Amino acid sequence: MASCLASSTRIPNHHISLLLHPISGKWKNCSLKTGKQHNNCLFIGASNIKSKKLQHSCCLKMGSNLNAETLEETKLVWIWTESKQVMTTAVERGWDTFIFDSNFAELAKEWSSIALINPLYIKDGVLLDTESRRVASLFEVSSSQQIDQILLMDELENAVIRLLDWQVIPAENIIAAFQGKSKRVFAVAETASDAQIFLETLEVGVGGIILKVDEIDPILKLKEYFDRRSDARNDLALINATVNLICMAGMGDRVCVDLCSLLRPGEGLLVGSFARGLFLVHSECLETDYIASRPFRVNAGAVHAYVAVPGGKTCYLSELKAGKEVIVVDQNGKQRTAIVGRVKIETRPLVLIEATNASDQSVYSMLLQNAETVAFVSPNKGHGSQRTAIPVTSLKVGDEVLLRLQGGARHTGIEIQEFIVEK
Repeated sequence: MASCLASSTRIPNHHISLLLHPISGKWKNCSLKTGKQHNNCLFIGASNIKSKKLQHSCCLKMGSNLNAETLEETKLVWIWTESKQVMTTAVERGWDTFIFDSNFAELAKEWSSIALINPLYIKDGVLLDTESRRVASLFEVSSSQQIDQILLMDELENAVIRLLDWQVIPAENIIAAFQGKSKRVFAVAETASDAQIFLETLEVGVGGIILKVDEIDPILKLKEYFDRRSDARNDLALINATVNLICMAGMGDRVCVDLCSLLRPGEGLLVGSFARGLFLVHSECLETDYIASRPFRVNAGAVHAYVAVPGGKTCYLSELKAGKEVIVVDQNGKQRTAIVGRVKIETRPLVLIEATNASDQSVYSMLLQNAETVAFVSPNKGHGSQRTAIPVTSLKVGDEVLLRLQGGARHTGIEIQEFIVEK
């Protein structure tokens, strides 16, 4: 190593309401409140709420001013299947509304004897509950004219859309047409990837998914998708760590991660040499006199480093490739998911950074390219104008950087409980 700087002492959505039974004091009903009628529904949010045949679930009051955040939390999932294995898998994951053809009443009765489910029946293009009350209308769509006809239906009636050919463009047209209306639109999907398209179209997505499957894999994948969305709504706890060592390390291979999203000042990726402590590395979104801003890029560190990915997991920077997902985090711990568009690995001079957690004197490290465009996200001091990034070329011993603490033992990126020493 050439030159080192070290401290003198090296330290080793719309309102959600619950209905309480006035006599028993137990949760009584789950309804989709539309003003005129109560349509049975399942509220899943993205949490692990498990309803008890709708009588023990939540209810959603709908209106025309739903914002994107609220819609994100109130997506519904109904299952259309004849597979008992699919049924049990869905119920175990909190999804208990099932759709049957009207001539499958015996199957619905059989399943109701072994699980607390809410059966709905399709008859003449209408979804009915067990008391023959209208829950929604089913429309098969293959033209824009059919979408126009759907708009003429009762303002308060739910619509189930089954797209027969194109998927994305009709979904966009439907979501745009129904935006601001109080009715909920469901899309029929036969794969988890189709469901994801419908849920994310125009950022808002449809109000619910009817997953028509006979295999359990789409159920598992869709639940995993909802879990990732749920995680993304939770702020991450970040701490301030104090830099105690800055040392030129020599040449090595570093990774630039180019994302399919634009990053804002104060945002970056969580990266570190140890999974137990990840540094928040700033993007190249800031303007300079010598090089154009690249707000999609994070010069993230050496190939061996861990990077945070959705699901509370990590992977090595060297394993990232186009299509994989990473977590983008800001100064306050707010997170979102971004897709990797490209990864560039090149040999560059590296600098070793070590920082200390003041609460227990633990030391964390990482290696970054030694360049003015490579920076850490600066801690948010909570007052007035402040810098969002600290370039590694300007970093000094005693400066503070942001750190994410987590479990250090990993197996294929998944946190496990075992004894481990990293240094």
